[in-house]
Amino acid sequence: MFPEIRLRRLRNNKQIREMLDISPPHPNKFIWPTFVVPGTNIKEPIKSMPGQFRYSVDMLLNDLGTIVESGIGGILLFGATEEENKDANGYASFDPNGVVQQAIHKIKEKYASLTVIADICVCAFTDHGHCGTLNKNKIVDNDETLITLSSMAKSMCDAGVDIVAPSSMMDGQVHAIREKLDSNNYENKIIMSYSTKFASSLYDPFRDAENSQPSSGDRKAYQASYANLDLALRESEFDEDEGADILMVKPSLFYLDVLAKIKASTDLPVAAYNVSGEYSMIHAANIQGWGTLKDMVHESLISTVRAGADILITYWANQYKEIFND
Repeated sequence: MFPEIRLRRLRNNKQIREMLDISPPHPNKFIWPTFVVPGTNIKEPIKSMPGQFRYSVDMLLNDLGTIVESGIGGILLFGATEEENKDANGYASFDPNGVVQQAIHKIKEKYASLTVIADICVCAFTDHGHCGTLNKNKIVDNDETLITLSSMAKSMCDAGVDIVAPSSMMDGQVHAIREKLDSNNYENKIIMSYSTKFASSLYDPFRDAENSQPSSGDRKAYQASYANLDLALRESEFDEDEGADILMVKPSLFYLDVLAKIKASTDLPVAAYNVSGEYSMIHAANIQGWGTLKDMVHESLISTVRAGADILITYWANQYKEIFND
């Protein structure tokens, strides 16, 4: 013990610290979530998410070049449709000519080695903004929604996607999608499940970007409660049993304890989604002069890796060089 043992010896200088510390995550651990919209020549800034945009497919392809060159692991696509195409079930989500399907095809054509992931949820395609079909009591019908989600996943695979990522938190969604894909010769397609996705207050900038705020009520009946750890952990256990290839915790920074527990209980890769609210809070603190942007991003992402994340889904992914290259 002290004075013979002095822990400060192991952090005496920058070289020793870097030798012993966790290394910054390589860009191939990063997935960039981005938003595609119908039309052409569109690159619309998202006010609540500095540095992020709504892209038409052509403009996304223009910007992807430097991002792919940075070495990031993949891109996670969220789509939208015109208001007139929305309905009670979100059937536009599996239109083979939908904007996400077009984006998948064009991205794989131009950047064949980039892993492309499609979010599987219908909230941006329903006229009520919920993540599935509503019954007569305006409650999401779980089993009816599984049919739509499975059709959406197959449509994305038809377009050439590498990974489907069901996010609607319906019971049995992984099982239903796996059955649908396997029966259509897509048994090698990966399912990255939003396996423990919380009903969080940190999604508002995303909902602004996607225009997917529910018209009534909220999503607490199907997204996990942040005050019930045991049930949240069971969500990931069930998805693993149903055939998920990758699990996910969403959000990340307020849920590092959950991330660590899930990582300790599974042999599957675990992704952490560093969500829009977490991203925007760091930007807001920097704008107010309450912290240095690069330092806050480094600390937040290293903490997520330290807690057990194998994959980082984060809006910082399109800024990797600016954040991590000195």
